[in-house]
Amino acid sequence: MRVMANADDISARDDAATADTKVITLGCRLNAYESDVIAQNARDAGEAGAVVINTCAVTNDAVAESRRQVRKAKRDNPDARIIVTGCAVQINPAMFADMTEVDQLLGNHEKMNPMSFGPDAPSERIRVNDIMSIRETAPQFMGSENAPLTKSQSRSRAFLQVQNGCDHRCTFCIIPYGRGNSRSVPAGEVVGSVKSLVRQGYNEVVLTGVDLSSWGSDLPGTPPLGDLVRRILKLVPELPRLRLSSIDPAEVDEVLFDLLTTDTRMSPYLHLSLQSGDDMILKRMKRRHSRKDAVDLCANLRAARPEFTFGADIIAGFPTETDAMFENSLSVISEIGIPWLHVFPFSPREGSPAAKIPPVNGNIVKARAKKLREAGAAEKAAHLQTRIGQEDEALFEETGLGRLPDFSMVKVDNPAAAGSLAKIRITDATPEHLIGQVIG
Repeated sequence: MRVMANADDISARDDAATADTKVITLGCRLNAYESDVIAQNARDAGEAGAVVINTCAVTNDAVAESRRQVRKAKRDNPDARIIVTGCAVQINPAMFADMTEVDQLLGNHEKMNPMSFGPDAPSERIRVNDIMSIRETAPQFMGSENAPLTKSQSRSRAFLQVQNGCDHRCTFCIIPYGRGNSRSVPAGEVVGSVKSLVRQGYNEVVLTGVDLSSWGSDLPGTPPLGDLVRRILKLVPELPRLRLSSIDPAEVDEVLFDLLTTDTRMSPYLHLSLQSGDDMILKRMKRRHSRKDAVDLCANLRAARPEFTFGADIIAGFPTETDAMFENSLSVISEIGIPWLHVFPFSPREGSPAAKIPPVNGNIVKARAKKLREAGAAEKAAHLQTRIGQEDEALFEETGLGRLPDFSMVKVDNPAAAGSLAKIRITDATPEHLIGQVIG
């Protein structure tokens, strides 16, 4: 199970809405995808005058921010019906039931059901079932070409949920209790959705899940993730670009490795659920990979495809982390070469085994996180310098910035339309992004 987070994960985003229903998203990319589905279901059901807050529980700070967003939503929309859902609600519904601002609570399974919205929806204030009892993928999953996802994401790329839940129990993580056990969307349904998204004009699809690496473990024959990727690339030849949201370093199968290194439609970029560069800390986290596993994977990918780049999650100050252990995490950034680093100061999550271990001093944790971020920033600046003078293809976003296949951002004076692909020439770089011009 990875830390389901990005640089702006804990901040709220109003990135899914209908004319009558506003959806506020906290947390991971999977939550963002699910918020789009919630917005679509609410629109289709005729839900009016509601604000839905899709909460996050990855850290105590995320839960606190979720509660703040509930209170803010009521202040900003005093006449709206406030519906609260997501991982924080699934794990601790009583905490949110005590909030007077809340009109209804929906669990993670219930929030994805189209019947949960609209005038005919069940009226019980608390609808949170046992997530561990769920064995199927979300009932709303629109994998059929005849029941396509609509282009409601207002993003340049489409995020597509292909897996949910997690069977692993990392000692720092509470998310399996909010998401349940691992469930995979069958490959045929995924292919149908990718075809639908391409028809709507998306030039990039990002496969996402709680533990994406485990896709297929619950399906007949236990196919590996590489089988799903191969089917998408073969059966949707018109898809220009396919990306994976995050991957466990221990679970890159041979087929997936081959596709990542030989098929140019696969983005030469992986975000690794690394968490630490020290073997003892990795064992205490109950991770399935060693430092060597991660280093060797990245070296082999880059040897086969030199343009490969990497992102990673790293936790600073996990309980019992000594100075020497921290140095192993710090050095792995340059040893692998990780320009896209997400650093998380350890935050004990109530209910997780790691919360019971005596913590590292908070000031030390902050200092270590700062050093990790500085190392990541140096790797990013160095990587961007290597791209000057090259040509590549950018997928342009609503901001006018373009995203290259290796995840680098490029700023141009003449951006193409959001969601479109354009060839660019890279002329310069700042520490944060490239500078270039559209040439075709």
